[in-house]
Amino acid sequence: MPGRNLTRDEARERARILTVDAYDVDLDLRSAREPVGGGGQTGTFRSRTTVRFRCTEPGAATFLDLLAPAVHSVLLNGRKLDPAEVFDGARVSVQGLAEQNELVVDAECAYSRSGEGLHRFTDPVDGETYLYTQYEPADARRVFATFEQPDLKAPFTFTVTAPAHWEVLSNTAAQGDPEDAGDGLRTWRFPATQPISTYITAVVAGPYHVERDHYRRELPDGSVLEIPLGALCRRSLAEYFDADEIFTVTKQGLDFFHDEFDYPYPFGKYDQAFVPEYNIGAMENPGCVTFREEYVFRSRVTEASYESRATVILHEMAHMWFGDLVTMQWWDDLWLKESFADFMGTFALDEATRHRAGWTTFANRRKAWAYRQDQLPTTHPVTADIRDLEDAKLNFDGITYAKGAAVLKQLVAYAGRDAFFEGARRYFRRHAYGNTVLGDLLEVLAETSGRGSEAMAEWSRAWLQTAGVNTLTPQLTLDGQGRIAELAVLQQATEDHPELRPHRIAVGLYGRDAAGALVRTARAELDVTGGRTVVAELAGQPRPELVLLNDDDLTYCKVRFDEDSLATLRDGLGDITEPLARALAWSAVWNMTRDGALPARDYLRLVLRFAGQESDIGVLQSLHQQARSALDHYTAEAHREEAGRLLAEGALRELRAAPAGSDHQLAWARFLAQTAVAPEQLQLVRGLLDGTETVEGLEVDQELRWALWQSLAAAGEADEADLAAELRRDDTASGRRLQLHALASRPTAEAKAAAWHAVMDADDLPNALIEAQISGFQQAGTRELTAPYTERYFALLEDVWESRTIETAMRIVSGFFPRLLAGPATLADTDAWLAGHPDAAPALRRLVLESRDDLARAMRAQECDAAA
Repeated sequence: MPGRNLTRDEARERARILTVDAYDVDLDLRSAREPVGGGGQTGTFRSRTTVRFRCTEPGAATFLDLLAPAVHSVLLNGRKLDPAEVFDGARVSVQGLAEQNELVVDAECAYSRSGEGLHRFTDPVDGETYLYTQYEPADARRVFATFEQPDLKAPFTFTVTAPAHWEVLSNTAAQGDPEDAGDGLRTWRFPATQPISTYITAVVAGPYHVERDHYRRELPDGSVLEIPLGALCRRSLAEYFDADEIFTVTKQGLDFFHDEFDYPYPFGKYDQAFVPEYNIGAMENPGCVTFREEYVFRSRVTEASYESRATVILHEMAHMWFGDLVTMQWWDDLWLKESFADFMGTFALDEATRHRAGWTTFANRRKAWAYRQDQLPTTHPVTADIRDLEDAKLNFDGITYAKGAAVLKQLVAYAGRDAFFEGARRYFRRHAYGNTVLGDLLEVLAETSGRGSEAMAEWSRAWLQTAGVNTLTPQLTLDGQGRIAELAVLQQATEDHPELRPHRIAVGLYGRDAAGALVRTARAELDVTGGRTVVAELAGQPRPELVLLNDDDLTYCKVRFDEDSLATLRDGLGDITEPLARALAWSAVWNMTRDGALPARDYLRLVLRFAGQESDIGVLQSLHQQARSALDHYTAEAHREEAGRLLAEGALRELRAAPAGSDHQLAWARFLAQTAVAPEQLQLVRGLLDGTETVEGLEVDQELRWALWQSLAAAGEADEADLAAELRRDDTASGRRLQLHALASRPTAEAKAAAWHAVMDADDLPNALIEAQISGFQQAGTRELTAPYTERYFALLEDVWESRTIETAMRIVSGFFPRLLAGPATLADTDAWLAGHPDAAPALRRLVLESRDDLARAMRAQECDAAA
């Protein structure tokens, strides 16, 4: 569709001549009471937008963004324009602008089932309808006419007409009580926001369950800051909603950020809505943050899940300053909000809440995302080159979030904590309600750190403006007495990204104590530069059992080991007493496995031998995910069945050994469900479901029941009748999603055909159910059943990209890629498609290139494992 993909150049030109003064948006949502039509039809709603803006070049032309089925009328400065002439389905073009302008667009907009724009969901439990908006990076244009770019900020006033029994929220608190609009409707009026970007405006509407609280703080000038707090979820989830815990973390975060940022929260109230079928973790709409409702825990979860939710709450709260108060000018500098929020979320978690393992989880799990992304052929600098909105959509990735956050951790070590936060304070005061670029942040950090502009520019060039991950390896030389004669750190880069960066790191030496534990015996902190750096401080130390580079995880790098250290880990990785050091060791051996430097079966042996000793539940669950991935993707085909059998036996053994009722017991039960293959294991799974088998302390609640059914379905031991019966026990949105996943997982040609057809041959599934079907289709162990779809997949790629929304298309392109069929034939098919489609959309080619790289990596890892 022409104009759907806004370019950076178009946005710059629009910002050059326009200043937006205000939006008034009137949404009539009465149609949400009507049933959703078939065939992918979601229904429409009325949207009337009034935009007041100035133009520095009277007589010029411009356009507004609007994705809508129809436009009823367009009025520019009192002059009627013909919608058929000025609206092309994606843009409203206007000419002959005055210095002061008022544009009114009356449109018919479509509800969404893909999580983009105004998403519409019907709860199967009670038939109630729930709505919420999700816009980032550019889907406000699906709800109202807008200048859809972050640097054209303005105040927004929303008016919403909806069923009278609903709760309706927006970025500001409603002005007075809603007015009776007749016919069982009411109208809510929301006063103007502060100047904000289009993508963080929000409307949440439906019969939500709401809980209230309040935050109060005396400010340094003696005034009092009052922040009304709200927490919302669907009514059918209210019995599971632990709002008190959410409010506790919220207040702790507000205390922390006020202490550190010294800039009062600027957006009035603070509502947090947990909404269904959400595509992402959460969204930082000021005053109306939205979260995926999976953070409302229907069944027992481990402490890692509470930690994860708390981190996300704090991540979104950090955005109130980094992103909402001060916003990047264009998506090139997306890191100015996402990297900071990712870093500050963990920082606040560790310092302000009961959760104290945030940096351990960050080192082991979050950075694994970054390391993978940074080794793809499509990697990019933290400050990326974003040509258009499709580029922007794909850059919400491990580089922008996790690598950027790791780089900021390095910056704090480089500049100092006090200097970093003082720089943030000046940044907020200097640029409040405005837009910034990289140089604006470097300017304040140069002032506060004492490093100077030149040093900060050099740091930025090395860390923010180059791509790729460095590898650090220790080089150890001993003297005749068994002491360290010299310890050096070797730094390597890749051929594609040859930058050698400055790293502030700690080097830890570890030895056995009297009890046999591996403890740190010496530590040195230094700057690593160039290809080889000597750690002079550690010369003369006794020969260590283990040399751990990047101890305390100060920098962003991959770590390798000398041969003696690697031998120590093979025999005693679980003996490292410090959780963060142990997590770093796990991270390092995982990276070695992915790189084909450590056979996958060696990694699995480490998991089998030492995962049962892992005290940190978040790390343990990460090990389970990585072990499953190592088995499915990196283990040689000839050894995969045996490795899988050993992994399942280990999972059962650890389940029985775990303390009754513990988080570890629950984690091992879920891992057994993922790995069970032998008849006796599947019999136990079936017995746990029907009550003929028990494990002391293990409660088989609803979510665990679905995990066990998934195990049986993937093994061919559960049929449609079994899964239909379980759905009758749990006929909820989650139940329907999990049942579809299990159905698609079954090892039959019919199950795969049904899943493929539901996603590819129809367009009526919501986003959450598309994901469930694809995940089940790609169930490991059914490779021969999915192989026939490879040709069809490549034949349909461009049609999918053109006909689906970008969110749905991304899920299909990445999800259905034949990643489990790692071999020369699949690689050749992928290369043939890439060679034959040089003019395909760049974002589509990027997704295929990334999947190809994962495939080639899996092949290299399998070769390493086969040769072991």
